[in-house]
Amino acid sequence: MTALPTEPARSAEPAHATTGDGLLLPVPDDDGAPFWEYARRGELRVQACAACGVLRFPPRPCCPHCQSFDSEWRRMSGRGRIWSYVFPHPPLLPAYAEQAPYNAIVVELLDAPRIRLVGNLVTSADAPLGSVDPSRLRIGAGVKVAFHAMADGVTVPRWLLERP
Repeated sequence: MTALPTEPARSAEPAHATTGDGLLLPVPDDDGAPFWEYARRGELRVQACAACGVLRFPPRPCCPHCQSFDSEWRRMSGRGRIWSYVFPHPPLLPAYAEQAPYNAIVVELLDAPRIRLVGNLVTSADAPLGSVDPSRLRIGAGVKVAFHAMADGVTVPRWLLERP
């Protein structure tokens, strides 16, 4: 009996790309790639069904409402409200621990209330993650999008208080 060749063991978790200072970069898939391309251009866009018009996030190939595979990307105003927030404690990765305390917020878009995006509330697009005093965060606070170029052409949406 001949032994079959074995495949090398594979890690169950994909490797994550990081910036030079250790912050995680998004890993776009085929469905979400347009979101990141629009962000790189400084535009906040959300996928919509081209057949029934329903907005959807996260992006996916098929509309959950009408099952159409036709989609388009609609530009949003970039305004929203803090729907929820957390202060990760303790931050598990060294690059994030150096910026603690920082926030992770969930933003409900004003022009698409069923769409919620996760990001960070900062004092300016390029400010450190911990730049907003934790006492300033409030559920329902108005925010507006800002875009931060991280590395290698990757730009992420961040959020600024509408009333600083």
